Amino acid sequence: MTLEPLPALALGATLYMPCTRDDLAEALLGARRIPGLRSAVLCLEDAVLERDVPQALRHLAAFLRTLSARPAGPAEPLLFARPRDAAMLERILCMPGVERLTGFVIPKAHADSMPAYLALPFHDRHRLMPTLETREACDAYEMRRLRDQLLVVQDRILALRIGGNDLLRAMGLRRPAGRTAYDGPLGGIIASLVANFAPWGFALSAPVFERFADVSLLREEVARDIEHGLQGKTAIHPDQIAVIHAALAVPAAQVEEARLMLADDAPAVFAHDGAMCEPATHRAWAERLLERAAFYGIADPQPALRLITGADQ
Repeated sequence: MTLEPLPALALGATLYMPCTRDDLAEALLGARRIPGLRSAVLCLEDAVLERDVPQALRHLAAFLRTLSARPAGPAEPLLFARPRDAAMLERILCMPGVERLTGFVIPKAHADSMPAYLALPFHDRHRLMPTLETREACDAYEMRRLRDQLLVVQDRILALRIGGNDLLRAMGLRRPAGRTAYDGPLGGIIASLVANFAPWGFALSAPVFERFADVSLLREEVARDIEHGLQGKTAIHPDQIAVIHAALAVPAAQVEEARLMLADDAPAVFAHDGAMCEPATHRAWAERLLERAAFYGIADPQPALRLITGADQ
């Protein structure tokens, strides 16, 4: 199996949309498409009540028919479906047009649940994004078990999504107002997941920021996401998209530093702006930083903040 290159950085702010909505095609593909959208997840799991599952599946089937009837465009967002379980995903894989999806978000992924998903007949182009959101994510041994399974199919794994709210639920907690994901016990779990997966070549995506009216804190949290090497972030409100993408832009000083490190004539060690630069050590950071700049641009030194209105999706 050879998949076309698709960097996790292309995800950007990944908007989750419940499949109970009857305007999926308009919001994602039509003239009313959400501005700036790069990726979206059509959710049939936590965002859908059990009694509404039949309706949600009908909406997804109708959306896939619409998607398959139109030519793929270069500006089309990356589209994923999030089933409730492997049995539902098997049913979705039989829907006409499913081959047009970029892939699937695997809910509540751990070493005991993942084999049932990996055994399904995916299309060659389908990517998977397992979500680390159960208590097993707090156990390094369990994460090593999962990592060993995913290494076998690593080409198909676009990113591992960190389910922050579910991890807090497992501990009986909710993030308080005015605090980033890194200011409580979730911060340590995120750091552990990065340590367990990133050195083996897996990309990880940052958890949702649920208090969507606090733009300043969202920007601060994205900065912490970047510090942890996370690529992309879950969004739950369309107005979060522009804020997240602006926060992913790279400061000009870092772009200059990265280019100096990657220059063919760069010394083995040199000083720049009072910091040691060692290309052999910092090359991976520099390459990823320039890749992020290619997707999200170079940051304005003083970006303006815009208050999110709180309007419904």
